[in-house]
Amino acid sequence: MAEEQESTVTSQESLIEKIADKIKGHDSSSSSDSDSDSEKTAASSIKEKVFRLFGRERPVHSVLGGGKPADVLLWRNKKISGGVLGGATAVWVFFELLEYNLLTLVCHILILLLAGLFLWSNAQTFIYKKEPHIPHVHIPEEPFLQVASALRIEINAGFSALRNIGAGKDLKKFLIVIAGLWVLSIIGSWCNFLTLFYITFVLLHTVPVVYDKYEDKIDPLAEKGFIEFKKQYAVFDEKVLSKIPKGPLKAKKLA
Repeated sequence: MAEEQESTVTSQESLIEKIADKIKGHDSSSSSDSDSDSEKTAASSIKEKVFRLFGRERPVHSVLGGGKPADVLLWRNKKISGGVLGGATAVWVFFELLEYNLLTLVCHILILLLAGLFLWSNAQTFIYKKEPHIPHVHIPEEPFLQVASALRIEINAGFSALRNIGAGKDLKKFLIVIAGLWVLSIIGSWCNFLTLFYITFVLLHTVPVVYDKYEDKIDPLAEKGFIEFKKQYAVFDEKVLSKIPKGPLKAKKLA
């Protein structure tokens, strides 16, 4: 009897120890889960606080509009992007370096096309005794209407932005636009419109892809520059802008 009581006591003690071990293991796993959850939330909060250039919250591909135009600008298809950039370079070389005029270039291209088509059609008739099939070229109307509609929307938005800036509601934006136009006028005095357009085209095909590749290194530098700009603007606002007398418009509104 004594041995049976001792065995039952030891079995009860081992059962209690197992239950305690399970409780401890559950507590440790729950604490580790809570620690991992807290680490994840901290990491996500850190990611949310990362400075992005121009305050963007979407990837560069989405900012550029997505689709095929963004693929071309980001060199997702190197053949198409290289072909577009090569074509723009050829146009710039023809008009800027070789000093071709637009009318002269169009006429020379048409002369070559018509001469080749004329020779080919006569050779086809002479050899095969039948007239060649020349396809009809037809330009659809819908793409031109879409482009015109998109241009109309953008031009109207530009006019609205200029109106808001000229109304004197935002002095900071007004000064930024005036400074940008002044810099653009200086650049325009250095080169003609075609060269400026080509430089802009090349920048559109190089800057986004470089930023998309090295954004983790560029964003911290941009953050430092933005902080320094805000400091300098605060000093300029305190010493200059704050001393400019306000117009009578606000006084009339208050009255």
